[in-house]
Amino acid sequence: MSLSDSFTIPDVPDSDNDEVDSLPSTSTESFVSDDDYDAQREWEQSIEQLQLLLTMILVPFAGKYLGRKFAYWSWARYMEWMHNVEIRWTNKATFKASGAAEAAATI
Repeated sequence: MSLSDSFTIPDVPDSDNDEVDSLPSTSTESFVSDDDYDAQREWEQSIEQLQLLLTMILVPFAGKYLGRKFAYWSWARYMEWMHNVEIRWTNKATFKASGAAEAAATI
């Protein structure tokens, strides 16, 4: 056995190609009419738009908002533990609204 023989790819029998051909695939032939095909395409587009909305807007906003809440909470716990200072939020509704406004400011 020479060095070049160890790098050769063995021949693949034709039976493997039959397995690939038998896999189901969506094509225009599987739809009853063009209306079904159009409805399927519109459905896929709307799902894609929802995914983009979720990944581009909602997840970053929620992460930023929850990250700020955690940062304020952890800062208050640190100040109470290390410096014996009591941290109180006087108006929680205003605090939550300002946190949401800050999170949405740069999105």
